[in-house]
Amino acid sequence: MGLFGILTTKPWETQGPGLELEEKVQPQRLALNFFMAVVSVVFGLFAVAYYVRMQLDDWRPTPEPILLWVNTVALFIASLCLQILVNKSKTKNSAGFRSLFALGALLTVGFVYGQVFVWQQLLGMGFQLYLNPAAAFFYVLTGLHAMHILGGLFVWLRAGVRLFSGCQPEEIRMSVELCARYWHFLLILWLLLFALLANT
Repeated sequence: MGLFGILTTKPWETQGPGLELEEKVQPQRLALNFFMAVVSVVFGLFAVAYYVRMQLDDWRPTPEPILLWVNTVALFIASLCLQILVNKSKTKNSAGFRSLFALGALLTVGFVYGQVFVWQQLLGMGFQLYLNPAAAFFYVLTGLHAMHILGGLFVWLRAGVRLFSGCQPEEIRMSVELCARYWHFLLILWLLLFALLANT
């Protein structure tokens, strides 16, 4: 086939490999992957700035509240819940699907609430945003991460409304898979941030 033939091909009107490729490469997945790549770059730049800034003399490390470990466990279990939901949606096993869906959402909200409580603890200990560069980085990094989680919860909520309105699990399979991928990404991102913040 010549160049003109390739350019004028209409894959949506044909059957075969072209259609299969179109089904596999879904725009939602591509958009999510692109978004996660951008977020990774942003947090990577913040991590580099954090490492460079901590070399200066006025750096005063922030303490590591125990609640951060509890929050980490909550986010891990929420991510695990989503993976189980993905597996259930593939096998059309709907037993406990709604309960597990709600549990994952509650754990994620608990993670965000726990982060807010950590910020309140640090503020009470005198680690103000404008007085200590280490505290400023802590609030910015954990705050950005929490904002990305809240954005993901919006998609989770939309899927939940459909699910609890009578939809079957297989009908929201795409939303659950995208949420699971995003939650795994947020979990890995949080573990890297936690390691960075803890080793100062």
